[in-house]
Amino acid sequence: MPRVYRAPGRVNLIGEHTDYNEGFVMPAAIGFQCWVGVSPRTDRKLIICSQEFPDEAHVDMSTGALQPSRTWSDYPVGVAMELEKAGYRLGGANLLIHGEVPIGAGLSSSASIEVATALALSETAGHSIDRIQLARICQRTENEFVGTRSGIMDQFISLQGRANHALMLDCRSLQFEYVPIPESVRLVICNTGVKHTHAGGEYNRRREECEEAVRSLQKALPNIRALRDVSAEQLEMHRELLSNVAYKRAKHIVTEDERVLEGMKALRAGDLQQFGQFMAESHASLRDLFEVSCAELDLMVDLANREPGVYGARMTGGGFGGATINLVDAASVSNFGESVARAYQKETGIVAGIYICMPADGASLVESPPMSQ
Repeated sequence: MPRVYRAPGRVNLIGEHTDYNEGFVMPAAIGFQCWVGVSPRTDRKLIICSQEFPDEAHVDMSTGALQPSRTWSDYPVGVAMELEKAGYRLGGANLLIHGEVPIGAGLSSSASIEVATALALSETAGHSIDRIQLARICQRTENEFVGTRSGIMDQFISLQGRANHALMLDCRSLQFEYVPIPESVRLVICNTGVKHTHAGGEYNRRREECEEAVRSLQKALPNIRALRDVSAEQLEMHRELLSNVAYKRAKHIVTEDERVLEGMKALRAGDLQQFGQFMAESHASLRDLFEVSCAELDLMVDLANREPGVYGARMTGGGFGGATINLVDAASVSNFGESVARAYQKETGIVAGIYICMPADGASLVESPPMSQ
C-alpha cells in the first residue's frame, strides 16, 4: 500500500553558521513541504522520480556503495546509502518526490528532501528510528555524500518543528527547547531570486576559516574544541594569534551565539523590539564579518526596515543569495509584502517571492497530501 510522508523546510530566525561551530540556533519549520510517496518493491532497487526534474534515478541497493551523480537525486540516494551504513537494511521502493520549498532560497529544500525520504525508506523497511539519530543520518548525507559541510540545524528542525514555536537548539548537546512566537506577528520570507550554491564553495570555505581560528586560539586556550567555547573577551585577548580573516569569522560566531541566547530571553519576555535589534545586528555581522551577504540581500533588508510594522529583518540561510526573514506585525503584512516586492523589482528588475508564514509542525506520515499537483 503506497504511503506519503512530508517534511517541512525551515527559516532561521537567528543563529547563522553557528551550528557547525557547535553553537546555538533558533530556526522554525515552515509550511512549505517536500512530499515523498513510497511503495515497496520485491527487489532491492530504488526507482526515484521527481515532479520538478525530468530525469529518474535508478539505484540497485544490492551493488553496495554508490557514487554521487551531482544531480538532485544525490539527496534521496545519499539518504539510502547512509541508512544502510548506519545498519538499517532497506528494501526496494518506488519514490515519487514533490517539493514545495523554493530551491536556492536558503529555506533548506535539501534537508526537507532528505528527511521525507529518510522517513519513507526507513518506515517502509520496518525501522523506527529515533528522530535525533535520523537527523544525524540526514546530516551525514549532506556532509559525506552531497559534499556540503553543513551543521545539523536544517534536518533537526525539519523533524522536530512545532506549530507556532521556534526551536532553540544547542548544536553540541542537541538539547532544545521551544520558544513561542506571538500570534500578533508573522514570519515573512522575502526571496531575492538570487540562488545560492554551497557544495564545494564558499560555504565550505567559511567552515574551514572557523576551524583555522580554533586551531590558532588553541595555542592559548588548549581546552576549546569549537568557537562555541570562546568568549568575546577571550577572542579580543588573543586576537594577535589570528589572521584578519579568521578573526572576523570568529567574531561573528562568538557574538552570534550570544545573540541567540539573548534573543530567546527577549522572545519569552514578549520584547519584539529587542529581538528585532538582535536580528539587525546579526545581519550586519553576516555582511561585514562573515561576508556571506550580497547586494540583493542587503537591499531587501534595507527596504524592509523602511516599512511600518517591521520589528526586525535579516538574511537567513547560508548566504550568497537566497532570502531574508522579517518579523512583521500581523496587521501590516499585506502592505509590507506588496511594498517591498514593488520597490525591490524597481531597483533590481527581479520579481521577489514573498511568503507569509507561521511556524509549522515537523515531518510526519500524512493521509491525503497533494502529490497530484
